[in-house]
Amino acid sequence: MSETDLDRRFNEAFELASNMTETLPPDVMLRIYAYYKQATHGTVGFRHINNSDLRNAFKTNAWMQISHLTPDEAKERYIETINSLLKK
Repeated sequence: MSETDLDRRFNEAFELASNMTETLPPDVMLRIYAYYKQATHGTVGFRHINNSDLRNAFKTNAWMQISHLTPDEAKERYIETINSLLKK
């Protein structure tokens, strides 16, 4: 599968996700966020996390947990996750 095809499918999944009106559980939202960040920015670098900002700490932690994935693998998982949510 060519990278342009993967990018096209990723962008389509992003558009679908952006238009979702269903409220998702926090763990699913964190997983989607982490896949997106890994796909678009690569592995998270170490940042000092302000302990008073719990929301960003959870987001960074979710991203760090999937940092072993390549950007292309993260794109595939993002696409799979969005598609599985839309099938429900």
